[in-house]
Amino acid sequence: MRSRTLLAALCVLLLPGSAAYFGLTGKEGLTHLPSLGPSANPAQGKAHLKQCDLLKLSRKQKRLCQREPGLAETLRDAIRLSVMECQYQFRNERWNCSLDGRSSLLKRGFKETAFLYAVSSAALTHSLARACSAGRMERCTCDDSPDLENRKAWQWGVCGDNLKYSTKFLKNFLGQKKVGKDLRAKVDIHNTNVGIKAVKNGLKTTCKCHGVSGSCAVRTCWKQLSPFHETGKILKLRYDDAVKIFSATNAAVGHAELMGTQRRSHAPKSPASPRPMDLVYVEDSPSFCRPSKYSLGTAGRTCSREASCDGLCCGRGYNTQSRMVAFSCHCQVQWCCYVECRQCMQEEVIYSCK
Repeated sequence: MRSRTLLAALCVLLLPGSAAYFGLTGKEGLTHLPSLGPSANPAQGKAHLKQCDLLKLSRKQKRLCQREPGLAETLRDAIRLSVMECQYQFRNERWNCSLDGRSSLLKRGFKETAFLYAVSSAALTHSLARACSAGRMERCTCDDSPDLENRKAWQWGVCGDNLKYSTKFLKNFLGQKKVGKDLRAKVDIHNTNVGIKAVKNGLKTTCKCHGVSGSCAVRTCWKQLSPFHETGKILKLRYDDAVKIFSATNAAVGHAELMGTQRRSHAPKSPASPRPMDLVYVEDSPSFCRPSKYSLGTAGRTCSREASCDGLCCGRGYNTQSRMVAFSCHCQVQWCCYVECRQCMQEEVIYSCK
């Protein structure tokens, strides 16, 4: 099934059992592979091929990885981005994007599965574009959009993010094709494209002036991606407003289409096609309150008494614990070039779900 191959590219890389996991908690960055350029020596080349073999990819994806030095490193960047952003966006939710239970979660059609597809494809799109502009990929370089004077930008040491190459390469890498009547495959591809579009929508034109005393006698412009955190916020909003869909046959075109329910409160609910930026799902999520094959539950999770304890603790209540923590205080700038601080102690109250 084509969508399951896509899963191998985007989400299985994040599973604790995969070779690409590397003990991630979501709080630390990955140790990058050596940058492999045209002058890479044979030992470096072999290291690159080995890293491609370690990743859980389809046969076609592995061939692409082996032909493109720098791609294995970029995939690891995408893993780091997607894990950390997912865990940040869901830090106060019952499902906190834990790596535990993700394998079972990806087999279902929940809202959480939809977000995983979207944030993974967004991270891969973002990382590929940045890898091109950073010179870590052999087959691409800076953005070459015809409407911008990018070559002048290069002369000033500026390199635009190459989203054009990134999206083209990604579609080939994921091998998206028509999937017939398979509803789940249609849903997975739709959510994957939502992630790609979220990155595209964050692309902006940045300009810099070059001239005497800051004048704008010469101005160069280039394309630049928004910080990935902004993309994560957009996808979280799409998750909050996700559409439950079903499959229906369109008499006009003669094949099945995704159909959902209109969300306008003043209109009667009737079937309607989801919008291009809607995250879609096919089945209701579990509560995630107690341990299951999908998550560890919420017992022991820290929470905010004012903001999140009631919902996060699922009505079980919460424990209160006090502890003393050290922090820097009474800081003063010393001549010439450093700041001197004292160490102070203060009481901190921790709330955790029963």
